[in-house]
Amino acid sequence: MTAVDHTQVEVLTVEEAAVVLRIGRNAAYAAARLWRASGGREGLPCIEIGRTLRVPRAALRQLFEEAPTHPDGGRRSAA
Repeated sequence: MTAVDHTQVEVLTVEEAAVVLRIGRNAAYAAARLWRASGGREGLPCIEIGRTLRVPRAALRQLFEEAPTHPDGGRRSAA
């Protein structure tokens, strides 16, 4: 079997996406279920191929780009 360079793969397993996001496996699967149940409005973007779920790397990039940098939407209050 050939070693896979994960930086070149276009789709990740949910477990691999969890590592990238630094969240647990169960949290990643819960987020993927939420994405599917909400029609893609929230959660971890994924596609279903047969009985497996895959997370497109491009969807992860977009998730990072659209995510607020601070819980209040990116606006930091003067404390």
